[in-house]
Amino acid sequence: MARGAGRGQWIPDWTASGLSVQMLQDGLARTYDFLDTIDESLLSYSDLRLAEVVELANLSSMLGNILASGIVRSSQGVFERAGPHKYQDLRAAAGADAEDIEIKVALESNRPKGHLPKPGKYLTCRYVLGGPGGEFDRVERGLTVWVWEMRFGQLNVDDFAVSNTAGDSGKTAVVTPEGMRRLDMVYFDRALCPYARVEAYLQRYGGLHR
Repeated sequence: MARGAGRGQWIPDWTASGLSVQMLQDGLARTYDFLDTIDESLLSYSDLRLAEVVELANLSSMLGNILASGIVRSSQGVFERAGPHKYQDLRAAAGADAEDIEIKVALESNRPKGHLPKPGKYLTCRYVLGGPGGEFDRVERGLTVWVWEMRFGQLNVDDFAVSNTAGDSGKTAVVTPEGMRRLDMVYFDRALCPYARVEAYLQRYGGLHR
């Protein structure tokens, strides 16, 4: 099944820091194609999908890398890949009218996080696990990745909450609620939103037309 760029709402003709809504749409479509190809191969080999094979934290990391590669391929030379585990994920190509961009991915209503608070341009992507046809249940997770929200904007050091507790695997810097509100929503799929009170979420964090 070709999933395209999802069934949600995009900001028409949006562009910022060299990134365009067309790049995001194409990048997401490529991401879905890539993930579906992996699932098809795994199912033929082991009757398992990717979401059953890797831990969810690793799945989020993989999704960010795949999305970054898809955006680069769709950017027609505007962006280059920095490479895994390198800041920032999207590097402006020499001579391009663009800025470096970091991509952060989180599952469901979790806020994106990194190891250290770093100021810069951020693209956040949040997803849920639903059915292969786009079915989504807030109580029972499925096995297919579906992106429900993308946001973009500038984050500063004070937009992160830093934690270094004993249970953490090193330092973590989670984007604060204020930081999330600072980012402009570029894509939103109401049917996949994991918040039970969708309107309340949009009022608190801002929707596509604020």
